[in-house]
Amino acid sequence: MTVLDRPVKHGEASDGGGVGGRQSRIDGHLKITGEATYALEHRLENLAHAVLVPGTIAAGRVIRVDTAAAEAAPGVRLVLTSNDDLGLKFASDWFGNRAEGVYRPLVPEIAFNGQAVAAVVAETLEQATAAAALIKIAYEETTATVGLDDPNASEGNLVDNLTVAWGEAETAFAAAPVRIEAEYRTPREYHVAIEPHGLIAAWEGDHLTVYEPSQWTHGMARSYAEWFGLPHENVTLISPFIGGGFGSKASASFYGALAASAARRLGRPVKLAVTRPQTFTAYGGRAATRQTVALGANADGVLQAVVHRGANETSTVGTWVENTGAATPLLYAVSNFSSQHRLVPVNTVTPGPLRAPGKNPSAFGIESAMDELAYATGIDPVELRLKNDAEKDPQSGKPWSTRHLREALAAGAEAFGWARRTPEPRSMRNGRELIGWGVAIGTFPVIRAYGEAIIGIRNDGIVEVISGAIDMGQGTYTILAQTAAEALGVPVDQVEVRLGDSSLPGSAVAGGSMLAGVMTGAVHKAALAAREELVGLALNDPNSPFRDSGANTLSVADGMIAAPRGDGPAVTIAELMARTGRDRIEVKRDTLPEALRNDEGRLQAWTTMSLMRAPTDGDYSMHSWCAHFVEVCVDEDFGTVRVSRIVSAFDCGRLYNPKLVESQWKGGIIMGIGQALLEEGLVDPRNARVVNNNLGDYLVPTNADIPDIEVISVGVPDLHASVLGGKGVGEVGIVGVAPAIANAVFHATGKRIRDLPITPEKLI
Repeated sequence: MTVLDRPVKHGEASDGGGVGGRQSRIDGHLKITGEATYALEHRLENLAHAVLVPGTIAAGRVIRVDTAAAEAAPGVRLVLTSNDDLGLKFASDWFGNRAEGVYRPLVPEIAFNGQAVAAVVAETLEQATAAAALIKIAYEETTATVGLDDPNASEGNLVDNLTVAWGEAETAFAAAPVRIEAEYRTPREYHVAIEPHGLIAAWEGDHLTVYEPSQWTHGMARSYAEWFGLPHENVTLISPFIGGGFGSKASASFYGALAASAARRLGRPVKLAVTRPQTFTAYGGRAATRQTVALGANADGVLQAVVHRGANETSTVGTWVENTGAATPLLYAVSNFSSQHRLVPVNTVTPGPLRAPGKNPSAFGIESAMDELAYATGIDPVELRLKNDAEKDPQSGKPWSTRHLREALAAGAEAFGWARRTPEPRSMRNGRELIGWGVAIGTFPVIRAYGEAIIGIRNDGIVEVISGAIDMGQGTYTILAQTAAEALGVPVDQVEVRLGDSSLPGSAVAGGSMLAGVMTGAVHKAALAAREELVGLALNDPNSPFRDSGANTLSVADGMIAAPRGDGPAVTIAELMARTGRDRIEVKRDTLPEALRNDEGRLQAWTTMSLMRAPTDGDYSMHSWCAHFVEVCVDEDFGTVRVSRIVSAFDCGRLYNPKLVESQWKGGIIMGIGQALLEEGLVDPRNARVVNNNLGDYLVPTNADIPDIEVISVGVPDLHASVLGGKGVGEVGIVGVAPAIANAVFHATGKRIRDLPITPEKLI
């Protein structure tokens, strides 16, 4: 029996059943015992295996593909190349825009090294892999643009809608008594999720079932439906568990179209698993960025001007914006501001979203520059940030919904012991180790969307929560169980949750740190409606023990239904259902406004991002906030950097489950350590090939790299941001970590590193 045959049940409770309790993850037992079935672990009869064949040039065209040897190889059932018309049409993008014409997952034009040029399907994975090596490809090669520093690279195309300005920034900067201007860089970074990308596609007539790790079952199912010209209800995408995504599993990709096309041609299920090296080219990681930040201030450190110019690499065939100005206009009050961003086409796979896209590299620039300003003015870095705190959104002019950033700086500084810091670089040491302390702040917007959920109350007293939303480890199963338990008045171990299936009620993407706010709101609404129906049944059914009690309302608590004053009968939900002869109460609710309740509005709400609300949509500007305090130890002889201590304070509103939130914050901080010290996609300048496309050479933090991390919440419920008062927690944790580490390294060594990662050769 797979997990799809049953919901996820709650395990042993840690404490309290409702929202705000520190419940352990209810899917945890399944995962640690191996009972959780991931997408590629499903066992379908007559399953064939597909592998991708990557190209070996960076730019040019395929002029000939010799597949004869592969087609004659043992077990081979199908070889696909760009010569094959698969009968597909373009699918909508994230915002619902759809191009006309024929969609080809494989094309002869080569845009980057590693681009798939063919696919082989065979009886076994080994046979498919062996046959793929027999394919011979001839190319017509052209000159490639390898990266931002390539002499062939342009200055980039200006992104008009990201140009932000007020006041006279350049004039004010030129007149400022204290000026800081420097360039900051971040390299290519990759998701390297433990679970590989891939899928199993199976057809039954004109119905397609896809088992694929997905951060958005409804949006990805829409892509498959539109590729194949199917009604949306004819595609089911199943993804109850995900082994890491970080933004990389939020959309269907070309390899999904190939596998599903192969399955349709062969009349049998096809499995395609992307290899580890191919995870560096089958989809995009974080784009490399560069930015120049110029700060003008008076002698007291009060900002007079910010002038920002940034750029990121994108592909030659697609557009991805890693907005280096995303955080810059929000963090500080300044009367004169100017920010521009450009896109530089290079021969790379089109980049994509990786935890806190835009906000992450943006914070590295502005927060490194603010540390430089602190030293230039002789002002403590924490004091400098407090001095320039923005009391309202400088860009929109709207008041903050909540912004406890000052409190985060104060609480973090107190817990870290910041007052003991001596300001001079190289002034703190432990033997041959130089000690450095650094600080930086960060932000992430509150993005709002809509959700839908079913609440079922069974005759055994169990409450069911049903939605197509997903859980990739952030705790959706758990917080939705807590939400339903609190609203219905039942113990949390009486709740079962079913998620991760596009045929279930609609949900927004698990991205942009929005899913928790969206789905707790939908489940809360449905659970309250189910409670009303349950109470109505108890008051009105002729067989109910409350029918003649004279009560006009009842309480539901701890799974018991009783008169509110305790002067009548008290029965369990199961007993009430038995007495009234009801097998089930089921209620479906969504959070769509009336204006969007037509069929197209509902479809858009679940399957595109076109109806999502921006952080300034309304009367307030809504964001999560954080302050990171970091201690590093730098070996004076070898230049090695070790992060020895981190204290981070957050304003993320109400915490639906503090235990899970703290884990999310720490996960973001750990990824920030990797960004600061380890992660870098290395590209061969001769052929634009990613040379460290494996987990041996692309370095990510391990247990030995992670110090003691203390996280603190200073937030209060923000009911403007969500129904239950929470703000996003999943992405804000990484924002500001890298500059805090870089600032600590400067304090330790006196050397300012402005290009990540911070490696020994940059310090010696």
